[in-house]
Amino acid sequence: MARLRDSIPERPANRDIRQLARVLGFLAPYRRQVAIAMVALVVAAACVLVLGQGLRRVIDGGFASGDAALLDAALFALLGVIVVMAIATYTRFYFVSWIGERVTADIRRAVFGHLLDLSPGFFEVTRTGEVISRLTNDTSLLEVVIGSSASFALRNTLIMLGSLVMLLVTSPKLTALVVLGVPLVIAPILLYGRRVRNLSRASQARVADVSVYIDEALHEIRTVQSYGHENEDRLRFGERVEQAFSTAAERIRQRALLIALVMLLAFGAVGVILWIGGHDVLAGRISAGELSAFVFYAVLVAGAFGAVSEVVGDLQRAAGATERLMELLATEPQIRAPESPQPLPEPPRGEVKFEKVSFHYPSRPDALALADFSLEVKPGERVALVGPSGAGKSTVLQLLLRYYDVDAGVISLDGVELRRADPRALRSRLALVPQDPVIFAASVRENVRYGRPGASDEDVQQACVAAYASEFIERLPEGADTFLGERGVRLSGGQRQRLSIARALLADRAVLLLDEATSSLDAASEHYVQMALARLMQNRTTLIVAHRLATVQNADRIVVMDEGRIIATGTHNELVREKGLYARLAALQFLGAGAAAAVVP
Repeated sequence: MARLRDSIPERPANRDIRQLARVLGFLAPYRRQVAIAMVALVVAAACVLVLGQGLRRVIDGGFASGDAALLDAALFALLGVIVVMAIATYTRFYFVSWIGERVTADIRRAVFGHLLDLSPGFFEVTRTGEVISRLTNDTSLLEVVIGSSASFALRNTLIMLGSLVMLLVTSPKLTALVVLGVPLVIAPILLYGRRVRNLSRASQARVADVSVYIDEALHEIRTVQSYGHENEDRLRFGERVEQAFSTAAERIRQRALLIALVMLLAFGAVGVILWIGGHDVLAGRISAGELSAFVFYAVLVAGAFGAVSEVVGDLQRAAGATERLMELLATEPQIRAPESPQPLPEPPRGEVKFEKVSFHYPSRPDALALADFSLEVKPGERVALVGPSGAGKSTVLQLLLRYYDVDAGVISLDGVELRRADPRALRSRLALVPQDPVIFAASVRENVRYGRPGASDEDVQQACVAAYASEFIERLPEGADTFLGERGVRLSGGQRQRLSIARALLADRAVLLLDEATSSLDAASEHYVQMALARLMQNRTTLIVAHRLATVQNADRIVVMDEGRIIATGTHNELVREKGLYARLAALQFLGAGAAAAVVP
């Protein structure tokens, strides 16, 4: 299996932490929760700093003096501080985590809602996998930062600054030693820690490769088995698993070394401080309690400095994630309603008009899909669009649905130019039955009701009967409540198409668009689908795109297209008599290649 993802370079992420300021707009509605979390954070940090002074009082006021009452008072005071710290920590953790989850949910909703407004042209030039990654992985990274890392960094920064002040108050001499020594201890840890983080990212990437291979192989299991590719896929999957294991093993080895280095340097530094401070205690320059408090604050400084340094990497990655998410939100929809949309007339007539339309797809700017295309379809008329692949037939339907705007010319529905109407109002007049029917991972009833969410169960049942779908629905294990699986995997192609027709029937739109609705069906399925389509087309304007000419012989008018232009128009018999492109296509399908050669030299 080809893996195109490996050939597409990753876009470098902006690691400027200032990008995170762009999330503040999502935090604004939760000012009260943010304020509570900040107060709790400051209280918890202050309690940690007070613990050092409590430790000094216990040693100097309790143990050194030999006074049990003083010892009890100091210990109870220390216990009180610990209780306050526990309450503040709970409050901080709860509200910060709540804010992280809430803001992440809001961002996901905002991005997904915005994506639904972007035209298909955006997804032509943007990888869907990248968009999904931004919506899931990037928002998860933001959740970690907002709900944990940011407050963790702020808390440790406060503790580090407060501890430095307390160190200076306790012993300026030992403080100078800490200020000089801490960077020397932390530097190798940070440098080595970066190597471990890089290995962690590499390990995650290898695990992602394994997940991608699993998804691809299992999703296309029929292709795998039909080509007897099982052994080859086992081999390739095994290679990826071993790569993931090798990277993980190296990460574990390096992390074990890092832990050992941290212990050696940290306890070594404490030993040096105790040695120098111990001599000061013996000389009477400081008390034992002050030395204990000093060691406590020194450990806090080192731990807080290391913690903040670790979090900086998370903040940088979150900055990149924020930039990518805000980039999506900043993408302007190419198709949007005008400031004062023109209402479509009531009741709908179903009159469609193309006037000298030219158009090219965003992904193919040099190739015209339609050129000087003009077509008028009267209300209730059935018009078929035929021609070779790439002639522009499906493009006509996509422009009518206003998935794209034309480069030149005008398209109108019921006398209203599409650009002047609200796209949602426009699409509420159109029902599409595509070549590959879209079936969602839901029940039969939910899939049919997609055409009109407020429809009753009785309406859904009537639509299924009219689409000749009830005969197979009744045989399903739970009838209309049967779960159809991913992409309707539990149904045949003809059954999926009949559900698609039932959906269009339930929607009850004035204009019907049939895009190769029977092209991939067997004879029996096509018979049912054709009967369902006959009901669906009654009293509706219908545009039919078809390669199989047998499905369009009864159309009121057949429009023959080639290279984005109309080259002939007429009924089936008229076009056959003209002995042009249509006659040759008909001969190929009905009579064979020899007859086609005889029709057109």
